[in-house]
Amino acid sequence: MPPPAAPRSGDAIFASVERVNAELFTLTYGAIVRQLLTDLEEVEEVNKQLDQMGYNMGIRLIDEFLAKSNISRCVDFKETAEMIAKVGFKMFLGITASVTNWDADGTCCSLVLEDNPLVNFVELPDSCQGLHYCNILSGVIRGALEMVSMKTEVTWLRDMLRGDDAFELQLKFLKQIPEEYPYKDDE
Repeated sequence: MPPPAAPRSGDAIFASVERVNAELFTLTYGAIVRQLLTDLEEVEEVNKQLDQMGYNMGIRLIDEFLAKSNISRCVDFKETAEMIAKVGFKMFLGITASVTNWDADGTCCSLVLEDNPLVNFVELPDSCQGLHYCNILSGVIRGALEMVSMKTEVTWLRDMLRGDDAFELQLKFLKQIPEEYPYKDDE
């Protein structure tokens, strides 16, 4: 039996996966956000919808992430945050993030994105100042972590589209979810 494959870096995975044109991706995402603003009218409802869309994507993307990265179970939330920042973001968006601002318990941190391809060509009008344009990312992280038994809260702290100096997400570990199996063993 061959030895298990070593975990792969985000750069190695990014180099080997099929990609779509970055401008097409950015413009398509922008069109989705614009259509949501038209359909839902309330900015807060758009934020919720983007988060839910991201959550639905995250619960599926985690399978691809685990299959292609050869990463075994992380030992704690700190290691999980590092994997998201260095491997997950690189694998799916071609960017990395820095993990900072840990609390004393090791249950809350910030991910500071070094780049954000979702916001190319984007300017928010005054009527959309409450919009978390990249809220889909918080949903993706929340959904993916829930699939590996981690209940989290993911919120935007800083957003360059709102005049801040960086894009910063806060990850807060809430609880470990017990694994449930869809069937019971017959005895």
